[in-house]
Amino acid sequence: MTIRVLIADDQMMVREGFSVLLGAMPDIEVVGEAVNGRDAVERVRELAPDVVLMDIRMPEMNGIEATREIVAADGAAKVLVLTTFDLDEYVYQALRAGASGFLLKDASARQLADGVRVVAAGEALLAPSVTKRLITEFSKLSDSPRLMPTAQQAAYGDLTERETEVLVLIAQGLSNVEIAERLVVAESTIKTHVSRVLVKLGLRDRTQAAVFAYEARLVTPG
Repeated sequence: MTIRVLIADDQMMVREGFSVLLGAMPDIEVVGEAVNGRDAVERVRELAPDVVLMDIRMPEMNGIEATREIVAADGAAKVLVLTTFDLDEYVYQALRAGASGFLLKDASARQLADGVRVVAAGEALLAPSVTKRLITEFSKLSDSPRLMPTAQQAAYGDLTERETEVLVLIAQGLSNVEIAERLVVAESTIKTHVSRVLVKLGLRDRTQAAVFAYEARLVTPG
């Protein structure tokens, strides 16, 4: 199945460069480009892409607000944030807004294509070390013990002990296979647990689950 991609960046050279790189992949199709966040929201509505490569700093509407609107529209599009710095404060804000992960703009063609595939498949595009550094750096922006909405706080109490355990392991960056090995169960069982965690907490994907776990203080960066 071909993955449909929208590229949102205010720099024409960046858009064209990514378009050429991704267009060379047999399983990826660049269906459109957007020059700012507002344009991205409109193009997503028109083109229904599977993945949006989203720059953060853009005129009219930045990538964070655009991500929030795209996610709120409850469409199928997953947002993959593009950034120059891996410890950019705005990256964390974008993840909280609903982005499924992020890539550095100097990523190789292979990393870019693999990132698109990972996000399209509903997986998290965050290495454990990156997740920990992001949360460590920016969780101090708020001393609040819980940053999650009240509804999610209530839903957290509905998780079973095993589901909570799986949530913690997701936040630590483990894949379904690794979690299954750690808990000595079948991978299919872990997939079921992950699905239930996402549904109960009203989360889109594993990246959101990881952010939730850190904000709920289930995992301490270190």
